Amino acid sequence: MKIMEADIVVCGGGPAGVNAAIAAGRSGARTILIERYGFIGGMSTAALVYPWMTFHTSDGKQVIKGIAQEIIDRLMEMNGSPGHVRDTVGFVNTITPYHPELYKVLAHDMLKEAGVKLLLHSFMDEVRTTNSTINSIQLTTKSGKIEVKGKVFVDTTGDADLAYYAGAPCLQGRDGDSLTQPMTMKFRMRGVDLERVKRYIIENPDEFYRKTPFDELEQLPLSGVLGFYRHWKEAALPINRDQILFFTGPAEDEVLVNTTRVQGLDGTDVENLTEAEELGRKQVLMVANFMTANLPGFEKASISDVGAQIGIRETRRIDGLYALQSEDVVNGRRFADVIARSGYPIDIHDPSGKGVTAAWVKGDGAYDIPYRCLLPKHINNLLVGGRCISTTHEALATTRLTPSCMATGQAAGTAAGIAFKSGVAPADIDIAVLQQELVTGGAILQ
Repeated sequence: MKIMEADIVVCGGGPAGVNAAIAAGRSGARTILIERYGFIGGMSTAALVYPWMTFHTSDGKQVIKGIAQEIIDRLMEMNGSPGHVRDTVGFVNTITPYHPELYKVLAHDMLKEAGVKLLLHSFMDEVRTTNSTINSIQLTTKSGKIEVKGKVFVDTTGDADLAYYAGAPCLQGRDGDSLTQPMTMKFRMRGVDLERVKRYIIENPDEFYRKTPFDELEQLPLSGVLGFYRHWKEAALPINRDQILFFTGPAEDEVLVNTTRVQGLDGTDVENLTEAEELGRKQVLMVANFMTANLPGFEKASISDVGAQIGIRETRRIDGLYALQSEDVVNGRRFADVIARSGYPIDIHDPSGKGVTAAWVKGDGAYDIPYRCLLPKHINNLLVGGRCISTTHEALATTRLTPSCMATGQAAGTAAGIAFKSGVAPADIDIAVLQQELVTGGAILQ
């Protein structure tokens, strides 16, 4: 078996993993990033999760920067993003469209610049531990088995795979029945007449989300739409949802549709996932046919892209040293060990019903994510970033969003670098040193 060695090993090449690996690499530590697909970007690329939302509070104050903002700035230079734009759905203040193919290339470039070794087409299937310390992970690859040894490990798999296989306690779903938020197969359509869509919204406001900025739509570029309530209700499709949701771009006649809903299946169970993929793709055809037949502006539209896999909102999360609570989010709680902030509201897609439960952040519109949420119990040399940090089911409904994942990923990678250089466990590093390095790296902690 081939053996590789690194100082820091990051598992999962989504936005959290990319940012964690860049931060770790910039610390000077030998860093390896492992990804199962032949490209990086995680849900943002494999599942077409688009746009990124949000870097700002409901009042428009930016609370997430750092490596995440570096990526946006460089995408803008490549004509791969317009930057942060107003959300014409009205759910948040801003959203950030991006071109997924350009993001794949840019992220790869930034990893190389940071000295990170990238292993694609590599599936982690075993974790070897001794006395609560991870020694190595085993990969299955096209060229055979590879054992990767490291000093500090970072789990950015989204599903807490590394933590789970290492024996760290994990939780899943809501209290009582363990059901998770539904999965969604996302797809793109081209040939959409967006000016016709906008005109219909302005003339029929009762059919759209109440927070849509109707008074500003004449001046704003259309970035997203939530509604067509009457059309959806009359169609009575067998999908447990009550409206159409789509976002515009990257092309001028293109939208990303976020409407399918697959409920009651476990995203960590291979048979459940297989069923979800089948159901999701059938729903894509159903929704696309409905849209072209019924929605103004979609008469000439057609499917141009479907996710390589179904989008997953929630699976396992670690049971960490602290679990972020819904009250922490809603009340905009501050923590002494803050390592990231977010202004995204609690946004729970009902695990069994039709609706979405939302709760906005009070106070200045942002809440803190404490460092303890990145630290699993019982494993000494492991950090976690992204969707599977330690939260309740309700709080996960905000921390799961990509900009928040980017921020916790950067924090995990930075902390891993400090732990390695200091020769201590991640739980024992100096929080003030971590916070200073994050601020130096552009993060917002106040």
